[in-house]
Amino acid sequence: MTDPLLWRLAYDVAEAHQSDETGRCRSLLCAGQQGPCETLHNAERAMELARGAGAVGTRGAAPRPRSAAPAPPRSRADREAA
Repeated sequence: MTDPLLWRLAYDVAEAHQSDETGRCRSLLCAGQQGPCETLHNAERAMELARGAGAVGTRGAAPRPRSAAPAPPRSRADREAA
């Protein structure tokens, strides 16, 4: 397990978005959507990622963020004006 906090949060979300006996999501946030809802899919994906499973599903991996370029140095006048 690489991220137990993420796994636990995703587990709780997945539990709240299980389908009821009619096949609809029981969460009030989904307003009776046919299950499994998108939130449940996202929670299951988060649980797999938290276990270190890498990219899962048909959407592929999320793009990796690019490192930010360093900010250019500011002049003393700019720093004092801020």
